[in-house]
Amino acid sequence: MNNAANAYAKTAHSALTPREAESALLIKAAQRLISASQGIAAGETGRLNEALSYNQRVWTLLSSEATADENPLPTEVKQGVGRLGAFILRSCVDTMIAPTPEKIATLVSINNHVAAGLQGNPG
Repeated sequence: MNNAANAYAKTAHSALTPREAESALLIKAAQRLISASQGIAAGETGRLNEALSYNQRVWTLLSSEATADENPLPTEVKQGVGRLGAFILRSCVDTMIAPTPEKIATLVSINNHVAAGLQGNPG
């Protein structure tokens, strides 16, 4: 049964549009942050740092793709995504250094809002 579920999951992922795939990555990163944040009160930062690193990789990919010369997005949108990506990367490093629930919540909120926008749900 597990093999059937894995096959279905692979098929479902291959059928995603690029926007849906980007949205799924952002949601996955947000979920990882939420899950890993539960240990910060006890001083467990290993999982959180892994989740933050994953979030950085996601945003590096999104920012690079959005700001590429061959991307047909308007210049203003490219610049906005680039600035947001830079903010996220700085915020991830800041959160690694001094984690707080508020910093994590901000990153989760941004991921969820951008994911919703990519899905065609702006709010």
